[in-house]
Amino acid sequence: MSDALVFDSRYSWLRLGISLLIATVGNVGMWSIIVIMPAVQAEFGVSRGDASLPYALTMLGFALGNLLIGRAVDRFGITAALIGAAILSALGYVAAALSPTIAVLALVHFLIGLGTAASFGPLIADISLWFHRRRGVAVAVAASGNYLSGAIWPMVLAGVLASHGWRAVCLVLALLVAGLVVPLALLLRRRVPDLSMAAAAQHVRTMPHGQAFSPQALTWMLALAGVACCVAMSMPQVHIVALCVDLGYGPAIGAEMLSLMLLGGVVSRLVSGFIADRLGGVLTLLIGSVLQMLALMLYLPADGLVSLYLVSLIFGLAQGGIVPAYAVIVREYMPAREAGTRVGFVIMATILGMALGGWMSGWVFDLTGSYRLAFVNGIAWNALNIGIVLVILWRSRPPARTTHDPHGPVREAV
Repeated sequence: MSDALVFDSRYSWLRLGISLLIATVGNVGMWSIIVIMPAVQAEFGVSRGDASLPYALTMLGFALGNLLIGRAVDRFGITAALIGAAILSALGYVAAALSPTIAVLALVHFLIGLGTAASFGPLIADISLWFHRRRGVAVAVAASGNYLSGAIWPMVLAGVLASHGWRAVCLVLALLVAGLVVPLALLLRRRVPDLSMAAAAQHVRTMPHGQAFSPQALTWMLALAGVACCVAMSMPQVHIVALCVDLGYGPAIGAEMLSLMLLGGVVSRLVSGFIADRLGGVLTLLIGSVLQMLALMLYLPADGLVSLYLVSLIFGLAQGGIVPAYAVIVREYMPAREAGTRVGFVIMATILGMALGGWMSGWVFDLTGSYRLAFVNGIAWNALNIGIVLVILWRSRPPARTTHDPHGPVREAV
């Protein structure tokens, strides 16, 4: 099969559509715990920090899953990974519905997060192999499934929660994930031909001789930046429902704000995809990080219903393109055959940041009785992210799809 029949082909776009459906369903495990958090806290009679532990364990499993499943995808393909992960998630939801304590619920959510991971980083890495000219857009669309999941399912699950409780929500999710992800995954059995994988290596960007990071160093720099940006990102995403409950607006209003935030994130991810195709991943990441910090600052004076709706939308529009930009950078500067592993590692770091930030915000709330300092903490971590990205930008040259470096590309050979 020629490269013209692989990259940016009609099949590539069809595969992208299927991947988006899988991501929209499979990523529900990342958001369901946010919706049921107030109900879980009330039933078990625990603090806000303790009630945040299931989310933190979800994200730890999600982080580890992005790394381990990403490696598995490089070797065995995406279909087997998705099917195994869907079954693991479904079993986890059943166990969650039967959990007798908050500790058991948190441990079970580690498994749910592990299974959920297959529908994020590994799926993004897989679709990136099928595009070259429109890779930024393709990665953004696949990553948007995560936010579409967060925009759709909290609204749906809020009704189940109100009528039947949080345990019923877990049982519904067990049926949903197993019943939809498995058959859709079977449609992705086709693999990228080896010749096309070799051709993809010719489109890897390089850094100036004498200034470049090694692939390992760049990967670790991106991972540290990912932790920092996602500690900041997690504050509104994880605690917006709890914040609305504290202010007397109720969990349904909080779920609406979360959905609005994530719908804004979908728009942001799509726009950022087009920007990445023109400006490259590093500059796209910097733009998103600066906008996210500005949006976080707007939360400090906001406590009215209208202002919270508006700021939540602004926050979503600001930060949606950040995480996909990491995957674009990896694909721009790293060998194609390592896409699953390296994208998985960097995405793992971003999820660790979400887990840390989600727990940290609840801990700060318990100490102060307010989320104000939690927002300030997020802004500080966001500033760290901007500093790291500026260093990477300083040591990378302007985007160029194909260049020749007489000293040789600063990357590992494929």
